[in-house]
Amino acid sequence: MSTLAFDAPILPSRRDTLARLDALARLLDAAVRIPGTNIRVGADALLNLMPGFGTLVAKGLSSYLILEARRHGVPTGTLLRMAGNVAVDFAISAIPVIGWFGDVFFRANQRNIALLRDHLEQGATR
Repeated sequence: MSTLAFDAPILPSRRDTLARLDALARLLDAAVRIPGTNIRVGADALLNLMPGFGTLVAKGLSSYLILEARRHGVPTGTLLRMAGNVAVDFAISAIPVIGWFGDVFFRANQRNIALLRDHLEQGATR
């Protein structure tokens, strides 16, 4: 009979984590192309159409990306940049009507996943 140590969580591989978080970022920021254009929108913009609740859900999912980045050892400075991206996205979202359009063009989750990817790739080359 083998015993398992429960003091250290077993994390999925970095590649699997990045793929999962990248899919979430795409879902939030660029899931669907608007027909006849090259503009993509995601669940973040759609959720922000529901003032209050939708915005909280969208920013909660954005915060999850930051939490996962922290679990993978992203430096504090980068985490602060990620939080700043979400804060700017929140500020844009708070403006009725104009914020809906702003969400389409300021893609905080895509920016944050790029920061996480940079960190993970740097760690892989060391």
